[in-house]
Amino acid sequence: MTASGDDDGAVLDLAEAWLGEGRLVALATVVRTWGSAPRPVGSHMAVAAGGGFAGSVSGGCIEAAVIAEAEAVLADHRGRTIDFAVGDAQAWDFGLACGGAISIHVAPLEPALLAALQAFRRQRRPVAVVTDPASGVHALVSGDGVACGGLALAGDAVARVRVMLGDDASGGIDGGLFVRSYGPPWSLVIVGATHIAQALAPMAALAGLTVTVVDPRRAFATPERLPGVNLVVGWPDEVLAADPPCGHTAVVTLTHDAKIDDPALAAALRSPAFHVGALGSRRTHARRLERLAAEGFAESDLARINGPVGLDLGGRAPGEIAVAILAEVVAARYGRRLSPSPVG
Repeated sequence: MTASGDDDGAVLDLAEAWLGEGRLVALATVVRTWGSAPRPVGSHMAVAAGGGFAGSVSGGCIEAAVIAEAEAVLADHRGRTIDFAVGDAQAWDFGLACGGAISIHVAPLEPALLAALQAFRRQRRPVAVVTDPASGVHALVSGDGVACGGLALAGDAVARVRVMLGDDASGGIDGGLFVRSYGPPWSLVIVGATHIAQALAPMAALAGLTVTVVDPRRAFATPERLPGVNLVVGWPDEVLAADPPCGHTAVVTLTHDAKIDDPALAAALRSPAFHVGALGSRRTHARRLERLAAEGFAESDLARINGPVGLDLGGRAPGEIAVAILAEVVAARYGRRLSPSPVG
């Protein structure tokens, strides 16, 4: 059972657009892996009738074969599960000779199912889609209800699915059912539209994070300096109060200005944000901790702040610092604690 990433959200969005154009769409999903499989359980690839695909189930190894299966699914409207393993005669062609093996379920994507799923995603509400691969019937399970699409679930199964949903995990459960969890999007709030933010924001977006840059200084927070980025001109503590960080949110402060950074860090520490980081030297960070301690934050709270933010990669240029920060955020997302940067 593997926690699935949220980079497949773009796949679902494109599939929704294709369905809106009246095109049929097949959705391929990794439902099981063994050994050195290249993509985690839950990974999606959408294939549209008439051409076009998005996403990946193997990083490029078997996509051509999966597309062919998807086209067959769209022709006969019947889902199927296909296996690729090192023992296959085509293993070398599929790129799985390193010992990996995967099972992929390919089925027509039902517009009603996708519409319901997208509604949950847009409200940032966690939801799991439970599918019986043999029949194709499904149910949507959230924290406060079950919306059935033909699949009846016993109470113990619903409880198990909700545990998986809380862990943002996808995988099989007893009875041959497959659970695909969709948690809130992983996001990064960058406080300070600085030169480092100019590098960090696009990098983080490429890594699959939803990025927001907050800065009360209008001269800094301009579309010209950060094109294509969600910019919010405002005091970060007020912005974070209006849209509180959740367990899928990282908050990083970059301004070196205590009037801006400290309130943002205080708001982040009062939230379940999975990563809190602050730019600045060790001396600057020590003074920062003193100020926050004076505001009543306990030592255990202050220990959550990664300062100086970023892994110790040795770089000093803005882009290099951005890489170090993003690396630390990714490590935190996956529960790894690595060595921080010695300086900010």
